Amino acid sequence: MPQFDVVVAGELNLDLILYGLPEQLPTEREVLADGLMVTLGSSSAILAHNLAALGARVGFVSLIGDDALGEIALQRLAAAGVDVSRVKKTSGRTTGLTVILQHEGRRRILTYPGTMADMSTADLDMKFLSSARHFHLSSFFLQPKLRPHVAELFREMKAAGLSTSFDTNDDPEDRWEGVFDVLAHVDVFLPNEREAMSLTGTANLDAAVENLAPRVPVLAVKLGAQGALARRGKEEFRCPAAKVSPVDPVGAGDSFDAGFLYQYVKGADLRTCLQYGNLAGALSTTMPGGTEAFRNRSRVEEFFRQQTI
Repeated sequence: MPQFDVVVAGELNLDLILYGLPEQLPTEREVLADGLMVTLGSSSAILAHNLAALGARVGFVSLIGDDALGEIALQRLAAAGVDVSRVKKTSGRTTGLTVILQHEGRRRILTYPGTMADMSTADLDMKFLSSARHFHLSSFFLQPKLRPHVAELFREMKAAGLSTSFDTNDDPEDRWEGVFDVLAHVDVFLPNEREAMSLTGTANLDAAVENLAPRVPVLAVKLGAQGALARRGKEEFRCPAAKVSPVDPVGAGDSFDAGFLYQYVKGADLRTCLQYGNLAGALSTTMPGGTEAFRNRSRVEEFFRQQTI
């Protein structure tokens, strides 16, 4: 039996989230927020944390600095049951940090990359990565040293017998290059609606789906308040968003990925994967940050017991 259900390679950092700020931020003035959350951040780590909270066996590979920011992030991830034994620490560099300014209905995301920009294939334990049933990579555009080798990394994982999934997340340069080479070795592609349209240069969701669906066995697109859709060949399902009282959308997309993949690696049908992803994304929004709603295992179990799939 493989050591892990899913192994994740990606960035590891904290999120500092400020709430209640005005839409227009003046300069040279003291602007007061009315809420603060410091929590585990980064798309890769949020996915890994929440997958483990759902009950999957998860391994994680990353590079952090030898500093307090990295240590806190590492402890948060390990507390969820994720195997972080292959996370490397490097001296002389600072672990990355994301500052999120949450406004009504939208947000500003400010990221200092730190060590997430330093990770290369030399930092990856290939034996550890291949000791899973499934391999996932997020934040393609935030890892410039690793990015030229990601297609080959996915090819090696497939050759080792793993299924694979991929979520690009945003491209800060808005260029969206190199993704199609990776998709040649991807089983499940998990963009959101804006990312799908940006990647394909299309003006609407339907055109983006028609462009992307033939490139991968499974395409799952996150649609925010409209739920999500999944396409496999000619088979397509759409699922409305679960009804919850949202507190914070940070990490909802990564939580969707966690829920979808939790069922996918168990061999569930496409509709169940989509519905479970939607529920995981909805659960994430019920507390500030991307992982806080998943830190209490009994609360997670109760939430899913109350839902119907």
